[in-house]
Amino acid sequence: MREEILLNIDSPQQLEKLYWTNKPSFKVAFNALYPQLENNPLAEGWYQRLNYRYEEPFWGNAQERVVVLVASLLAALVAQLPAMLSLDKEFFYLRNAGFIVFPLLIAYFGWKNKISAKTGVWLAVLILLATAFINLLPQRSSSNTLLLSCIHLPLWLWSLLGFTFDGGKWRGGVNWLGFLRYNGELAVVIALLLLSGGLMTGLTLGLFELSGWHIETFYFNYVVVCGLAAVPIVATFLTQVQPALVNKVSPVIANLFSPVALVMLIVYLAATVFSGKDPYHDREFLLLYNALLIGVMALIFFSVSGTTPVNRNSTQILILFLLSLVTIVVNGIALSAVLFRIAEWGITPNRAAVLGANVLMLSHLLYVGVRLFGAITRKTDLSLVGTSMAFFLPVYSGWSALVTFVFPLLFGFK
Repeated sequence: MREEILLNIDSPQQLEKLYWTNKPSFKVAFNALYPQLENNPLAEGWYQRLNYRYEEPFWGNAQERVVVLVASLLAALVAQLPAMLSLDKEFFYLRNAGFIVFPLLIAYFGWKNKISAKTGVWLAVLILLATAFINLLPQRSSSNTLLLSCIHLPLWLWSLLGFTFDGGKWRGGVNWLGFLRYNGELAVVIALLLLSGGLMTGLTLGLFELSGWHIETFYFNYVVVCGLAAVPIVATFLTQVQPALVNKVSPVIANLFSPVALVMLIVYLAATVFSGKDPYHDREFLLLYNALLIGVMALIFFSVSGTTPVNRNSTQILILFLLSLVTIVVNGIALSAVLFRIAEWGITPNRAAVLGANVLMLSHLLYVGVRLFGAITRKTDLSLVGTSMAFFLPVYSGWSALVTFVFPLLFGFK
């Protein structure tokens, strides 16, 4: 190995090949030769690279840990308000689930990014108005607009979080692509924390059961509820202080499942033909179609968000392009089903909401598909794929606000 290093000391590519052939032997041989190569700039760079000492994981400064702890406790406190104030749990959680976590995450990124006081006041006012609006909506068991508002309100709060994530500045544009990456990382860390929490819950309940203590009700009402409220905040903290541990995981998972999703969608479309069911007359089947669309779109977005010109993989981009094409077909079927149901039975709040969502998703998929095709043929830069992916997020924000705040008034709270 020493002779090969000496022969190729002025060839970066050959040294790189030697290094990846046998890393341990390369390091030992290079360090032994280094005294003879001290005046070589390339050798100096390799020496620093091979002998860099990895520091202990950085867990943020003391102030940041205090902020996260306080935010977690506040989230747990808000989650316990129904028990503390004897409120109806269904009423509270249906309308206020988004307010348990999103305002605190918005405050966290606002503090971290040092947003201006004016922007902070505007965000606080918007959140307070949204809180008052959703809780003052009439309580009707058959109110579709109430349910739609409750579903779309967290999406609108999510868009406010995206605005704050990048520093709360409209000038220069919001870094929506970075926000999408954060969401992919957050999903992975939340899944790991929930898995760990689930194992701990099973062990705890099992040990107390062996001791004759039945703590299931207390544990779920207090420990589990508070833990679930704090998980997104703790997970966000981990994504910010340990980016090297998590920023590659979500794209890897998405890339692994993209081929599986492509095959599954093709088989699903073929099976639909022979199943005897269709989204035109089966409402639940149509809802399944739309849930499938959202999941596949998220898969495409997280895959693209982790793809850069450096790690570009033509096969993976081709798979994403084919996946987007099949998803466009599924979206087209869902959209035609919605239009059919509107033509047959008239417009309702649910159909209007689904129609708007399908039109937005179809437009978005077409835009992303065109950019993916350009990346495959190398007619456009790969970075434009990520840009096209993030381009529609403000549009989704506007649509969620429309459904949340305008639909109840437009349809008379029906």
